[in-house]
Amino acid sequence: MAVISRIHCFIGFCFLLLHYGFQVESSHQVYYTDSEYELLSTATPTFTENQPHKTGFHFQPTKNWINDPNGPMIYKGIYHFFYQYNPTKAVWGDIVWAHATSTDLVNWMHHAYAMYPSEPYDINGCWSGSVTILPGEKPVILYTGKDHQNRQVQNLAVPKNLSDIFLTEWVKIPQNPLLVPTPVNGINASEFRDPTTAWKGHDGRWRMLVGSKRNGHRGLAILYRSKDFIHWTKSQHPLHSATKNGMWECPDFFPVYLNSSKNGVDTSVISSTVKHVLKLSLDDTKHDYYTVGKYLHDKDKYIPDHGSVEGDAGLRYDYGKFYASKTFFDSEKNRRILWGWINESDARGDDVKKGWAGIQAIPRSLWLDKSEKQLVQWPVMEIEKLRKEHVTLGNKELKMGSVLEVSGVTASQVDVEVSFDLKALEKAEIMDPRWVNPQLLCSKKGASVKGSFGPFGFLVLASKNLEEQTAIFFRVFKAPKRFVVLMCSDQSRSSLSESPELDKTTYGAFLDVNPLHEKLSLRSLIDHSVVESFGGEGKVCISARVYPKMAIDNETHLYAFNNGTQSIRISDLNAWTMGKAKII
Repeated sequence: MAVISRIHCFIGFCFLLLHYGFQVESSHQVYYTDSEYELLSTATPTFTENQPHKTGFHFQPTKNWINDPNGPMIYKGIYHFFYQYNPTKAVWGDIVWAHATSTDLVNWMHHAYAMYPSEPYDINGCWSGSVTILPGEKPVILYTGKDHQNRQVQNLAVPKNLSDIFLTEWVKIPQNPLLVPTPVNGINASEFRDPTTAWKGHDGRWRMLVGSKRNGHRGLAILYRSKDFIHWTKSQHPLHSATKNGMWECPDFFPVYLNSSKNGVDTSVISSTVKHVLKLSLDDTKHDYYTVGKYLHDKDKYIPDHGSVEGDAGLRYDYGKFYASKTFFDSEKNRRILWGWINESDARGDDVKKGWAGIQAIPRSLWLDKSEKQLVQWPVMEIEKLRKEHVTLGNKELKMGSVLEVSGVTASQVDVEVSFDLKALEKAEIMDPRWVNPQLLCSKKGASVKGSFGPFGFLVLASKNLEEQTAIFFRVFKAPKRFVVLMCSDQSRSSLSESPELDKTTYGAFLDVNPLHEKLSLRSLIDHSVVESFGGEGKVCISARVYPKMAIDNETHLYAFNNGTQSIRISDLNAWTMGKAKII
């Protein structure tokens, strides 16, 4: 970074400086030079040559550690993706804001780091944050820095050159840090992070949230207001809080349309035609939860709908590996897009050996379900441009014990969709009212435990003789006056590795679909070591990381199966080999 006074003053940027009162004559100390960070970023780790678990069409850099998506946005038709990155190792630490751009959310080009530790207020890390587009198409970044006292403080950065559509250079303003935790404001210096995208209220003032906690267990979404985006005032009350949640990380707050509209909504829209969503990443559980509710903008208070709660009794974007997610409004295609980090399930030593750790989920379009009680997610349509060889089948009966191979595609890198048709549901297994935890139920009744209707679904990343397999499946139960659909992702047989550090957790969720009137649908995106599955056209999503030893590359197989006593019918199945995304 150079001193602010050396920045060439172009019209748009100068307007931003003057409008917000930036002190252009100020300078700041440099801790690391661009060339030093370039050396760090090009350092070559020692890793194995064979990389069977590296993904083909998910976003991941060539090497090293990644975690949270930071401030995704679209600017002048170009998608920008920022993410937490360690330039030197495949473990967390030395965090910078890495930056890549795309025209299609599939193929990406990397640029210089948007930000790296260089100032007293972020010398120990440039942590997560968000982008806000100010009037006149002026993007700014709010982010958390870990300062020289190891406090978490909130800072602002702006583009050096707004005419550069790739926004390759960012400048930290002299007024940083904008927000500092102190005993006076009652905020713990180690529990104050991840500012949200800001929104503008009817009074013309900006609002944003910062995650925190109080008294060790109450999660907080602290609300701040500002007239100029520089000077922020803490609200007397948080936008929302809840007990027994612990630290609220990476909050996200945005509107969604009512009336089954799949269109997205700009973050600042306040209207009777929208509800609001508050998403929280709970540090205690390492899962993302969300509630749907009402934003009382005159009181700056958020009230979740009845029954919409934070925590394991509530709703999650994804019931598997998925954390620290962030949405943005795509103004070009009028949609809201969700990004999320999928971390590894193997041992830290394995990550160091292979030289990389972490991927990003496929970006998902997100909207409110017609029930207005939950969200629906679906992979962005652009991912379909990677589809290649195509196989299809339909009207296929699967009797008890059937295992049907889906051949003609590359099973290690494939997109597969299926719809199941069920008859005679009165024969379904009785639902025990004590079965309230879907993950435990999936563990208890795995892919090999016969029921009436189910388990049935896919066996993916499977070896020829099924020694290794990851099962994504449904089970249908009969409860008083309704049927209950359980969706599971069973990793228990995903790898022959006997490492005690390999996480083979089985995931599960209840799916709000009535099989009497709707076909059960399942889509899985399979990419070497990740399986992203979408049940009921996106009402439930489950992502898993698996590391087979036999079922790799050309030795990978894909099957449809039915292990229930009742026959089911595949009404429609389509599978496509997926091409490789270009990430340079």
